[in-house]
Amino acid sequence: MKRLALALALLTPSWLAGPAFAESYPEARRVLSLGGSITEIIYALGEEARLVGRDTTSNWPPEANALPDVGYLRALSPEGVLNVAPDMILAEEGAGPPEAVAVLQSTGLPYVAVPERYDIAGVLDKVDRVSEALGVPEKGRDLREKLAADLEAVQARSQAVGTPKKVLFILSLQGGRVMAGGTGTAADGIIRLAGGENALAGFQGYKPVTDEAIITAAPDVILMMTRGDEQVDATMNGGNTNAEAAEAAQKIPALAQTPAGRAGAVVVMDGLKLLGFGPRTGEAAVELHDLIYAGS
Repeated sequence: MKRLALALALLTPSWLAGPAFAESYPEARRVLSLGGSITEIIYALGEEARLVGRDTTSNWPPEANALPDVGYLRALSPEGVLNVAPDMILAEEGAGPPEAVAVLQSTGLPYVAVPERYDIAGVLDKVDRVSEALGVPEKGRDLREKLAADLEAVQARSQAVGTPKKVLFILSLQGGRVMAGGTGTAADGIIRLAGGENALAGFQGYKPVTDEAIITAAPDVILMMTRGDEQVDATMNGGNTNAEAAEAAQKIPALAQTPAGRAGAVVVMDGLKLLGFGPRTGEAAVELHDLIYAGS
């Protein structure tokens, strides 16, 4: 029997496997969510009544904006967090700064850090961990099954694409300088999930890129995002509104020389939906797929 169980485990796709952790706090009634995808999952599980606060990146669903804002995910202060008197903190991996997280952990409050992985398995793992931490594994299984079906359907569509189009993700445009996404990023993950190819697979992370690198990459599509805050969007896009930023991108000489620039193939999507890798990831991948391959 043990050998049979092991064989079955090895045959199970990794993204269908259940949770392998046991951090559960069903008694927690004052939950603080740090990270947009975590907040979305809590709402999707129907556990939003337990929320007493959220971070600045948590702006979906719209109702979340009524919760007290404890600050930006990566620039938290222990005082701001503790001010909402949580009895559990659920945080995306990378919340910080590290010294602030260390202080929060030293208080003895349950602090559950949820890993960030930019693929199907990563999305389902988030659901598992959040639902387990909240003590609602049954709700987690229901949400997981729905998401798994959505994501499997997206993957099938993407695999049916012939030659994938090359997509250049632009994080920001400031002073005419392009900050773009390489491998190991949420942008790279969603592009691949949507059936595209990251035009800048030669480096990791988000970095400024030279004109020569942009021209050499020769993207078929330029992808940009909004952040849900007009002031922030304008700042990140060199003072332009989102529509103006898309137009401005085509006026940058290096971008204008690419196949995307010549064809005017610039698409803009909501940033949290696009890069959050939460409950809306299947929907985001379908939308991006359709935008990338529109008219193909």
